[in-house]
Amino acid sequence: MSPARITVDPTFVVGEVDPRLYGSFVEHLGRCVYTGIYEPEHPTADEHGFRADVAELVTELGVPILRYPGGNFVSGYRWEDGVGLRESRPTRLDLAWRSIETNAVGTDEFCTWTRRVGSEPMLAVNLGTRGADAAAGLVEYCNHPGGTYWSDLRRKNGVSDPHAVKVWCLGNEMDGRWQVGHKSADEYGRLASQTAQAMRLVDPGIELVACGSSGPRMPTFPEWDATVLEHCYEHVDYISLHSYYQERKGDRASFLACAVDMDRHIEAVVATADYVRAKGRHTKRINLSFDEWNVWYSQGTTVERAWEQAPRLLEDQYNVVDAVVVGNMLISLLRHADRVRIACLAQLVNAIGAVRTEPGGPAWRQTIFHPFALTSRYGRGVVLQTTIMSPHYETDWFGEVPVLDAVVLRADDGVTVFAVNRHQHESLPLTVDLRAVPGLRRASHTYIGGEDPAAANTGAEPGRVVPLTGEGLAVDAGELAVALPPMSWNMIRIS
Repeated sequence: MSPARITVDPTFVVGEVDPRLYGSFVEHLGRCVYTGIYEPEHPTADEHGFRADVAELVTELGVPILRYPGGNFVSGYRWEDGVGLRESRPTRLDLAWRSIETNAVGTDEFCTWTRRVGSEPMLAVNLGTRGADAAAGLVEYCNHPGGTYWSDLRRKNGVSDPHAVKVWCLGNEMDGRWQVGHKSADEYGRLASQTAQAMRLVDPGIELVACGSSGPRMPTFPEWDATVLEHCYEHVDYISLHSYYQERKGDRASFLACAVDMDRHIEAVVATADYVRAKGRHTKRINLSFDEWNVWYSQGTTVERAWEQAPRLLEDQYNVVDAVVVGNMLISLLRHADRVRIACLAQLVNAIGAVRTEPGGPAWRQTIFHPFALTSRYGRGVVLQTTIMSPHYETDWFGEVPVLDAVVLRADDGVTVFAVNRHQHESLPLTVDLRAVPGLRRASHTYIGGEDPAAANTGAEPGRVVPLTGEGLAVDAGELAVALPPMSWNMIRIS
């Protein structure tokens, strides 16, 4: 393998990392909520019915913001069903996921739980079957101190202080024909504009996310995004992106490079938002909320089944390759930290989750948990604009791509390099040129890889795939040399 090289210069900066880049997502989908985060009968359940073992893992994962309650679920959701006495809450049919929703967990329980696990709520409003009035009422319920109908109802329900929800999503994937209440771009754009204005009349300090296209391969992408923003540009702060990837049979080489597609997706939405800015003579800049992203192997599958509570849906088991790809997608998000200010790994528990559970049984970390947790912990500070030289290889999906993908951050305690070796069989010799950052001497190397790319964590073997420690490293004459194992995600911390 030809060597690769990274040149670090702190003069050239992309932007400071917004901690909300490391968000996640809790939807009333499958077992994400019920027997995921919430299971009153579980041996570890707290006095509120939430699993303490899951809460510990969520805290370890490091998610500063959590999107809720959907997702597709929100487009048919009546938020009023999920507040008040549990015994008085109605049981409904959830049309999005063909499930029975008991409403045992709702806005108050979720917002309170997020704070207990060190996070903040990011709430979505229903713009599928509802509109501005219901959305403004929810903002009043959550954020107004008291003395009004909805705020006093919250206080009556036992929550005296406002939830103070800062970030709100204006619906979900409204371009998708699978969405309850699907709308055209003009219909949704007008409704989003009206709803945003109503919500801001209740609380002028909130941040609002408009629905972008539900994926870069939608036939209306990116025209949908442009049309929506032309309607609501001055009333929103972000436009959303969603993207999922899976390994196509016999094409692991392309799967390992899917962050190339993520880069293109982000750059296309940035260009679209900036086009609308120029066309409308707007002064402010719209940033991006990449509020659904992950590896997902169950895309496009529809299963006709009986209505049931908390069915087992989308419970993908992730392996080493998936962890490397997730780590690479985090590199892509960081590379665009100047515009991607919020991102949400979808999802948190069980349904394509970083954490898995069994009802009444254990909770454990999936392989993708590890690169996410480490990046969330150490991927803080300023992202540097870094020169990377790498050998290349050929893929069916993206053509020629670099073997090395990497991003470099600088913080008060030193420099951190996140890097992926996409080659399936060979180690990659890497030199990191640090001469522009004097005083760095020591380095540590942590990686996810191994001889078995199919290795996964299970309830029986929860620690089969864990972060590994590389050999001790030192900076010599301003340069650091390291070998990145085949098909690996790597973190190099230099102090």
